[in-house]
Amino acid sequence: MKYAINIPNFGFYDNPINMANLAVEAEKAGWDGFFLWDHLVLNGNMNVPFLDPWISLTTIAMRTEKIKIGPFITPIPRRRPWKLAREAISLDHLSNGRLILGVGLGTPERDFTTFGESFDLKVRATMLDEGLDILKGLWTGQDFSYEGEYYQVKNARFLPTPINGNIPIWVAGMWPYKKPFQRAAKYDGACPISANYPDQLTHEEVRQIIVYIRKNRINTKIFDVIITGETPNDPSEGFKIVEPYRNNGVTWWCENINGWRFSNSLEKMRERIRQGPPKEI
Repeated sequence: MKYAINIPNFGFYDNPINMANLAVEAEKAGWDGFFLWDHLVLNGNMNVPFLDPWISLTTIAMRTEKIKIGPFITPIPRRRPWKLAREAISLDHLSNGRLILGVGLGTPERDFTTFGESFDLKVRATMLDEGLDILKGLWTGQDFSYEGEYYQVKNARFLPTPINGNIPIWVAGMWPYKKPFQRAAKYDGACPISANYPDQLTHEEVRQIIVYIRKNRINTKIFDVIITGETPNDPSEGFKIVEPYRNNGVTWWCENINGWRFSNSLEKMRERIRQGPPKEI
């Protein structure tokens, strides 16, 4: 199992350098990944500093060497997929192939409706599927055209191609809804949460998700399953929490690092990062 930091792109961070400093500490402490949320506004509170995740990830890529990075998750329905394709390729090369692209439908509603975007579920689902088709098509480096309900591409060719031939795509979804996991089975990983969020998925639910994905998966390459949660500062006590997930087939644990958990104390957040990931002792 690999371990990552899962951190909002808002709150204490009014400068991408401050976020990059946390990523540097995470790499030194032995974390395997550093992933940022992708939001624009907060429900009921506009007086909060925000960072653009892609600018922040660029800064992080330039300050770190080994740690995996990426958005967790970026909502394709409120992005132009061809611009996202360029951004992802550029960050992939800047980081020497360390980018993982987390994608999903996107929430909260105000991230869309504040700017006149549709929050209709079927609309967002179609835009997500079309956007993923376009990303994969443009990353081939070959001539590419596409005719969808919401997106069209005419005779485009994007170079360079991904460093490792592919940028891993992780797809978010709420269990027990099945459609997101049919989608995830086509790509490189699934990021499940409970439909009753913030409730944590049970071990039995995680097992059901993995079984369902395997039944719907054609590609035989390694598939990641990513669970978010919280572990204490004591690495051995943390391992007791994550071990059952690992035994069920979960490949990544993403530690929630945010102001809600740590009483709006940046120093407590930094302290948890410095303690490092869970370890079997």
